[in-house]
Amino acid sequence: MRLLYTALLYGLLPLALLRLYWRGRRDPGHRQRWRERFGWIPRLPEPGVLWLHAVSVGETRAALPLIRALREVDPNRSILVTTTTLTGSRQVREALGDQVWHVYAPYDLPGAVRRFLHQTRPGLAIIMETELWPNLLHQCAAAGIPVLIANARLSERSMRGYARMDWLTTPMLQHITLIAAQSQADADRFRTLGAPRVQVTGNLKYDLALPEDLPEQGRQFRQEWWGENRPVWIAASTHTGEDELVLDAFARLRESWPELLLLLVPRHPERFDGVAELCRQRGFNVTRRSERQPCPVETAVFLGDSMGELLRFYAAADLAFVGGSLVPTGGHNVLEPALLGLPTLFGPHMFNFTEAGERLLQAGAAWQVSTAMELAVAADRLLADPELRRDAGQRGRSVVEQHRGALAALLTRIEDCLNHDTDKEQR
Repeated sequence: MRLLYTALLYGLLPLALLRLYWRGRRDPGHRQRWRERFGWIPRLPEPGVLWLHAVSVGETRAALPLIRALREVDPNRSILVTTTTLTGSRQVREALGDQVWHVYAPYDLPGAVRRFLHQTRPGLAIIMETELWPNLLHQCAAAGIPVLIANARLSERSMRGYARMDWLTTPMLQHITLIAAQSQADADRFRTLGAPRVQVTGNLKYDLALPEDLPEQGRQFRQEWWGENRPVWIAASTHTGEDELVLDAFARLRESWPELLLLLVPRHPERFDGVAELCRQRGFNVTRRSERQPCPVETAVFLGDSMGELLRFYAAADLAFVGGSLVPTGGHNVLEPALLGLPTLFGPHMFNFTEAGERLLQAGAAWQVSTAMELAVAADRLLADPELRRDAGQRGRSVVEQHRGALAALLTRIEDCLNHDTDKEQR
């Protein structure tokens, strides 16, 4: 049945390449390094590299504490980081520079994966969250490469999807050395699908380490770009169909808060121009981060059209809405604004961050809304009550601090996988 899956992928390959070409019209980076997606990469100088795969920006940011900890544990071991998206690639380059090797992950085609593994010769594959590819896992098993799924999560929705393809899912899961799940619920779902080796290690995103001077960076950024006295509401990682709802809520808020500034940060760079135009169509004056000019007084929307600055933006704001949640995308990382002491708003579609969202709600650190009107009402309440914002921020920070520990647990499991592989070689 894997052959049928592979044949389908080959049939879809022209569409994948056409999509890269089309997206490259706005950002030529999408068209560059396309050969890497077929495993045509330079051979790494030594075998046994630790290979860590993170799809895009969110997974890469979650993996950064792990990558840095792995380098501290063994500075001499080479680390290869692969991503699927251009934004993920840029995040790796910006955060890690030449500390790691970096290429795009191969398409899940047998030849591409074999070439990739031949050129990289990894000693262990660490795959972040839920990137399960049948040919990749099959080829790793054939080459004797252990595979650890780190920070693994599986929503009810995704589980149902995998269950419908049990003819492909069940044999694929047999090839995984260990699934290190974020929560007991995630672990139970993997076991329901037939995964034989699953352990709960916790969510790495609680182990986010912020630069000590980040609050000061935020304060300086705010002072330089907007002025210290303007209230600032950040809407982060928004998606198509969500910006409109945020702008609806913002228009209502401006009736009571005429000086309110919306810091709008779309999730995907190719949408920056379109979102800027949408804001103007709604009658809002827009200043873009890429213009490198402070906001004039008449600016209503500051468009965060840059990469790698989201944490600084959070540190400069008064309250946060985290996107991907008013539309059925599954939400994004609500723990980042919580750790920075921001009261946090999000929508009903949080199936990628169910546990984190519930913990913040239970602690009184976050509010869940379903409509633009509800979003405006919740934001208005928080803007009007500085003490409520401060208390909610403190509770959110406590939630994050109380649930750290996944990093240490995961490092232990990685060492176990490496030692197990070494023991097999010695036998």
